[in-house]
Amino acid sequence: MTKTVQVGKLLLGGGNPVLVQSMTNTDTRDVDATVGQIRRLAEAGCDIVRVSVYDEDCAAAVRSLVDLSPVPLVADIHFNYKLAIAAAENGISKLRLNPGNIGGEQNVRMVADCAKAHHIPIRIGVNSGSVEKDILDRDGGVTPKGMVDSALRHAKMLEDAGFDDIVLSMKASGVRETIAAYRLAHEICDYPLHLGVTEAGLPGQGTIKSAIGIGSLLADGIGDTIRVSLTGDPLPEAKAAWDILRALDIRREGVQFVSCPTCGRTQIDLPEIARRVEAGLQDIRVPMTVAVMGCVVNGPGEAREADIGLAGGSNNQGALFVRGQETRKIQGDLAQILIDEAHALARRMEAGTV
Repeated sequence: MTKTVQVGKLLLGGGNPVLVQSMTNTDTRDVDATVGQIRRLAEAGCDIVRVSVYDEDCAAAVRSLVDLSPVPLVADIHFNYKLAIAAAENGISKLRLNPGNIGGEQNVRMVADCAKAHHIPIRIGVNSGSVEKDILDRDGGVTPKGMVDSALRHAKMLEDAGFDDIVLSMKASGVRETIAAYRLAHEICDYPLHLGVTEAGLPGQGTIKSAIGIGSLLADGIGDTIRVSLTGDPLPEAKAAWDILRALDIRREGVQFVSCPTCGRTQIDLPEIARRVEAGLQDIRVPMTVAVMGCVVNGPGEAREADIGLAGGSNNQGALFVRGQETRKIQGDLAQILIDEAHALARRMEAGTV
């Protein structure tokens, strides 16, 4: 089991729930725009949000961002140790930096002392493109072992400064390399691990790469926090992360959605019903499984196993199942009926009356 570090009021590592992260892509100096995106990410399920801190104005904005954010924030720092110190003094909950690129032992010690004084952890983030030249020369290029050795080299700089509230990440754009690096790190150290496949690409292929890489590790009990890295709007990252966690039954908050692929027996517009139902249940936070099935072959069985389910019939009709029981036949706007019933069940679940 990994050690535990504290990020704001959250505990990361040590067997605590796997935390979901994403990163803003607004101009950090624009407080209104950045806070707006942070709030949307939090509403989408992010436990932690990272922001780029690349100049003094960004570091100054951290104070307002922290005050207005509903979740702990991480400052992403490169090269400038003074920005790390300023972010810490302005209330950031975690730093992301590599000690080896902030200007030497004295600067590392100042950052470590500041982080210790403010009780904030530091994530060391090694990507396949940031491995040091001597390690690349040793290994003939980027390797999983080289990435781990690079991360531990940075960690030792903090350890030598008396600091060990450390989180590690070793991300490659290749899925196999990513998996191998994290497995090796898991074997040889007890620092919490931040999982991700870096530069995975656009939603679609990038989501699949992330699901395979992150999911393979989580299935083996490796990983304490995850970030799905997708090009563009960061909101799909949060959904993808939750889809991975729900698929593995690691975190059950919200809706686990089940729908069939359809076949020639299907007589309802199941793709459109499924799309509307999934979209209409995004705000539910209690653990709930919802099934949308197309016909009477597998439909009743899957619907009974769900908390609430639909088995489609003909002429825009279907059977509604709640907690294993067929409650009634329904007809008309099947999607809206199922959305309304799911919200009603969620309210009863929250009230403890079911």
